[in-house]
Amino acid sequence: MKKRLFAVLMAATMVASLVACGSTEAPATETPATEAPATEEAAPAAENTEAPAATEAASDLKIAMITDSGDITDMSFNQTTYEASDAFAKANGLEFQYYKPTEDSDEARTAAFNNAVADGYNVIVVPGYLFAGMIAAVADANPDVTIIALDVSQGDFEGAGMTELPANVCSFTYQEELAGYMAGYAVVKEGYKKLGFLGGMAVPAVVRYGYGFVQGADAAATELGIASDVEVNYVYGGQFFGDEAITATMDTWYSNGTEIVFACGGGIFTSAGEAAKKVDGKVVGVDVDQSGTIDGLYGEGVCVTSAMKGLAATVNATLTDVVAGNWAAHSGKIENLGIVSGDDPSLNYVQLPTETWSMTNFTVDDYKALVKSMADGYVTVDSNIDVQPTTAIKVTTFDNIH
Repeated sequence: MKKRLFAVLMAATMVASLVACGSTEAPATETPATEAPATEEAAPAAENTEAPAATEAASDLKIAMITDSGDITDMSFNQTTYEASDAFAKANGLEFQYYKPTEDSDEARTAAFNNAVADGYNVIVVPGYLFAGMIAAVADANPDVTIIALDVSQGDFEGAGMTELPANVCSFTYQEELAGYMAGYAVVKEGYKKLGFLGGMAVPAVVRYGYGFVQGADAAATELGIASDVEVNYVYGGQFFGDEAITATMDTWYSNGTEIVFACGGGIFTSAGEAAKKVDGKVVGVDVDQSGTIDGLYGEGVCVTSAMKGLAATVNATLTDVVAGNWAAHSGKIENLGIVSGDDPSLNYVQLPTETWSMTNFTVDDYKALVKSMADGYVTVDSNIDVQPTTAIKVTTFDNIH
């Protein structure tokens, strides 16, 4: 029952959603009208396949979302979290608001949290590792406020001085190395030999994506017997948005033969996309299905596939539990999400978008076989981020652009 809910939620929410950081502007005060097989995994627990009607207690819930250093139009973490939270609130007749900190700092994020609580919001959803400091500052002082964090890891919390989470906090992390592996494996099986990885900042989630991508490309090349022909250029932009310097680097890569770049880090895909469209190059999106956005900006078919994680599905399932009174399923936990089904890839929290990819040589059946092998333990992916994986293919690492 639980897995079926996830399939429904992910199908309904991930298509419309788009991940990381951007600008700093004045706080928002009104909601816009539009806008390896894993080790044992915990998944958001929600038992019903339909959103529950708000009970008398649930009707007292007010949901708020706080942006990190970007805004709700970043086609990334903020936008995904905003859209999923807003849609859930509307579907359940609950009040919703988002808050934008005045600057990129723990103090500003804490001030935004305090503003939300002062306005009566008692369920706060926050996206990204930048919120560890804010959570450490506010959680204990606000035990009646439920805090749902996406992509804030144990290491992030420990860095902020929290050795364990209080009962009013939960966090979800994702096995990005698995999604990266799927993407790297798929594009080499599709026929691409000159690959690139453009990361945003070298934070753990981005590094896991990148090292997974390299491992997947290496495995596919080895299976095909073409390891000597496949190579990967690897670089971090040092920020989560594109600019002239990053675009210039991408121009050089594509003009020197790079065929496809995994653009991994919020708005940094703009630099890869701008360079790709000049030479009929290709891009791999990240976190959610970015085909609509990338193709809309740079031309149909530029986005070959995307390495996705179930951000919107996590928001929906967890808020469903909060409304249903099942917070105990998540209280004080950091839940690491990845593959939960070897038979139905659409149920997994890391996956590729089979309905929108433009690949033809690498088929959906090939993808299902890969996922099955990963779930069953025949294919394993190293999650270590301290050392770049050893590979038979050539990987050339460049200094950070910024």
